[in-house]
This record gives sequence, C-alpha cells and structure tokens, in this order.
Amino acid sequence: MYPAAMADEIRNRREPMQYRRFGKTGRELSVITLGGMRYPRQGEKPRFEVPREMLDNCIDCVVRAFDAGINHIETAWNYGKSESCYGIALSEELKIPRDRYHLMTKGQPQTAEDTRKMLDRQLQCLRTDHIDLYAMHGLSSRQSFQMALRPGGPVEELERQREQGVIGDIGFSTHCQDPEVLIEAIDSGRFSFMNLHYYYFWQRLAPAVAHAAAKDLGVFIISPNDKGGRLYDPLPELRAMTAPATPIQFNARWCLSDPGVHTLSFGMTAPEHFEEMRGIFPVHSPLAEADTAIERRLQARLDEVPHARYEGKELAGDPSGINIPEVLRLRRLWRCFGLEGFAKFRYNMFSGPEAMWYPGELASDENIERIDASRVPQGIPLAELLRESHQGLYRPRR
Repeated sequence: MYPAAMADEIRNRREPMQYRRFGKTGRELSVITLGGMRYPRQGEKPRFEVPREMLDNCIDCVVRAFDAGINHIETAWNYGKSESCYGIALSEELKIPRDRYHLMTKGQPQTAEDTRKMLDRQLQCLRTDHIDLYAMHGLSSRQSFQMALRPGGPVEELERQREQGVIGDIGFSTHCQDPEVLIEAIDSGRFSFMNLHYYYFWQRLAPAVAHAAAKDLGVFIISPNDKGGRLYDPLPELRAMTAPATPIQFNARWCLSDPGVHTLSFGMTAPEHFEEMRGIFPVHSPLAEADTAIERRLQARLDEVPHARYEGKELAGDPSGINIPEVLRLRRLWRCFGLEGFAKFRYNMFSGPEAMWYPGELASDENIERIDASRVPQGIPLAELLRESHQGLYRPRR
C-alpha cells in the first residue's frame, strides 16, 4: 500500500541534478524525469511479453538515470510494453528499493469499473503495490474533462483508490491547446498536478502554467526534445543560434527558468542522451546571462521573416476549422529556425477540428475561403501566410 513519506524527502539525491517540490504533492522530484515512451519494440504484441532487446535498453537507461540523480520514472498504459518492462527492470532485474524513486503512470479509463480493472493490471505490470502519481491520460478537450470528472466517473474512483492507499496523487496529462480549458480543470480542485506541452518554441499555454503555480499544482513538461521541435535533429542554423548550448539544453534551461515548472520528461534511450542531459546543469531562475543572450538571438530571428511574430491567438476556433495559431507556429519554426522536418511532420498530422491529439484542418484554398475575415487584424495577410505554409509543408497522403 502507499507509504507515508516526509514531504521534504529527496530520493536518490546526487549532484549535479537539481530537485523541485512538485506542487501540492509535496514530492521533491528531479527536474529531469526518465520517460518510458521511447524504448525499442514496445508497441509489439503481446504487450505483456518484453523482448530482451527492450529490457536490456531499459535496464541500461535506468542505471544511467539513477547514477545521474533522477528519482522520477514516468510511463503509461498506452505505451505498450513500457509498464511491464519497467516492472521487470526495476523490481526483478535491478531490485531497486521502491522508496528510492517516484513512479508515475497514466491511463484512459472511461468508467469507475474500467478504472479499477486498469489499475489492477497496471499494478501487476509494474510489479508494485502502489503508484505514487497517477494521471488521467489525454484529457485534451472540455468534454473529456467533463467525462473524467462526472459523478461516479474515473476520477471519483481514483480518489477512492487514493483513500485506500493504492495510489498517491492524482493529476492529468493533456495535449490541449486552449489554456482556458486547462484553467477550468485546475480550478476544479480535483487534481494535484498536470502534464502538458510547453516549450520555448510553443508558449501558448503559459497562462495555464502560471495559473497552476498560483494554485500550487505540480507541472510536468511532456516530450520537450521531440514535441518541442525534434530538437535532437536540428539544422546547423539553429545549433549556431543556441551555441554554446545545444537546442535541447537551451530549451530545458528555458523551461526550468520558470519556478512553476518542476520536471521535464526526457525519453532517453542511449548513453549520449544522458551526456547531453548532464550539460543542462546548473539551471537558473531567472535565466543565466548566457541563455538570455541565446534567447535574444532567437527573438531577433523573428524580425527577419515577415509577420513571424504574429501568432493568431484571437483566431482560435475559426469556422474554417483551420488551427490558425498552430499553422502560423509551424511556419515560424520552418522559416525562422530551420525546423522544417518537424513542421512538416506536425502539419500533416492535422485530421479535423475534433481530433483528440492534434485538431485542425489543412490550410487548403477551400478551407481558407471559409475563414471569418472580420476577425483578422488589419495589415495581416493571413490567407497569404496560410497558403505559404500549406505549399511548403503539405505532403500528399498516398
């Protein structure tokens, strides 16, 4: 069952890792989390049989993570074999004491009964009798939050499981792009932490991060190196702008310069990933002068591309169905920072305004014609910007 712990206890404390109190959970987490989404072959079936290749990679990463002072491991039911792999690696192969680390997993149950069944399976996979941090996975719309929080629903069941000592703190993970929806979720008072996308190259959820800090919620940043722009594979142009730091190191330090951000999930699967991670430290709040100089260089680049600073926030929810703020962001990443591969990958993920993970229509001529022109600020050639983005980023589906 869930053990009592001192609020100020720092598990696996080692230099140069830094630690932050994870909001009202009271847990002191390492500012870097070992994420569990990137191991090889984890999506293969059957999900409960872990190939030796995957297990060996996981064991190596866990050892390196603990040597670096990481004390927080994150996974999810939706990550295929990841929970089973961690259970074997941590409890059977490495036999790491359970009180040496904090464990987070996630799930998307739809009912109280589903919640109980899923939690039982997750405990079995993870070879543990308690989960420190449990997040409702993929709550990305107002409707999904309402479903999760309804009387007799999954969050109510998680609260019951918390009372019984099976889980510790309850939170949510989200791909939502609307800060107002997240602020409403925070104000429900039912969550102790949230996992969300927020990076130097995507700051739209800053109001939600600030509100979480005001309400003392833990803030966990999802996938800063991949969803933050595929920063592990930047063009020389961006490397030059962030030098002497790598883009990954600058982005991490930028995120952590906000004291309301507590930990970043790094999907590290190779020794060089850990070496680059060590180069993040020390992190400062506010940013150190060297990183402030990098930020100034990046900001100056926006002035070299026409209308790159225009974000289109007021056009969210346009009747065209185009996710205008996101298309403009992808144009900015492509034109200003050379992140063309990432911009193309994300642009071609648009699959309609009701999509759970990445909502929006493509900026085709037909959809551009449906834009409510009365909402477009004077002097902004929006149709031209959107057409440029579509022509540069669209890849016809085969």
